[in-house]
Amino acid sequence: MEGMDAPERRVVDIGRAVLEKNQGLADRLREEFRARGIFVVNVVSSPGSGKTELLARTLERIAGEIPTGVIVGDLATDHDARRLSGKGAPVVQVNTDGYCHLEANMVRVATESLGLEGMRLLIIENVGNLVCPSSHDLGESLRVTFLSVTEGEDKPLKYPTLFKSSQAAVVTKCDLAAAVEFDRETALANISAVAPQARIFETSAKTGEGLDVWCDYLRSSCAS
Repeated sequence: MEGMDAPERRVVDIGRAVLEKNQGLADRLREEFRARGIFVVNVVSSPGSGKTELLARTLERIAGEIPTGVIVGDLATDHDARRLSGKGAPVVQVNTDGYCHLEANMVRVATESLGLEGMRLLIIENVGNLVCPSSHDLGESLRVTFLSVTEGEDKPLKYPTLFKSSQAAVVTKCDLAAAVEFDRETALANISAVAPQARIFETSAKTGEGLDVWCDYLRSSCAS
């Protein structure tokens, strides 16, 4: 109406509010994990990178000596959780019902089912996605990005945020490098250019290449 002030307009950034809420819970989870002496690894990659198979080989090597638990995130099915079962560590599946990433509240609920007593290493296999997980802290001690040779050398350049937020990068399926004409030098250079802080591991779950070095890294990380 004439003579009346226009109603005040407000813009609410829902995305920012959601991220802030997630960050607050992630920080509380991290403090709980630290207090319990649990080293938490958040494993992120695109679908089909081979992370489940590599994690299975990892569990076979270290779960018998380091009390380990696993949380597996997927949009649907429990296929990956079943593949990791029987490797010496309890496994809890989280189905996100369409969410393209895990969030801190999902991890909190999963740890209640998993049980943390006596655990020293918690591995979180995130939903296969190179975008959304980069923005969602899960209370981890270490974020690792997996990159398979079948994906090409340019993924670090196309998805820099995830690599920049990771402390390690694991190149997988190295046994297929020659077959897919993988340019190793270019890939490693791209990772280092985007994420100079990231330690790089070159691995093959099929041949065992690089697994000793990768597992030693996890052992030393848990011990520190």
